[in-house]
Amino acid sequence: MAVCDQCGNDYDKAFRVLQKDKTWTFDSFECAIEALAPRCAHCQCRVIGHGVEKSGAIFCCAHCAGRSGATELRDRA
Repeated sequence: MAVCDQCGNDYDKAFRVLQKDKTWTFDSFECAIEALAPRCAHCQCRVIGHGVEKSGAIFCCAHCAGRSGATELRDRA
């Protein structure tokens, strides 16, 4: 079994994620998302989709980007 790096659960179906040069072990996608997904620079929700980015800031959607001043970003072209 393997211990989850996020919650500490020792689980027989744990999985590993390689990000850059670090390997993480998780027992669920929920723990992986909590540990690795960035937060929206405006509303602080976890960005688990593509999101949008401006000047290094990641937003969950164009609405949040616009509320932070990046009005040129769009969710769809």
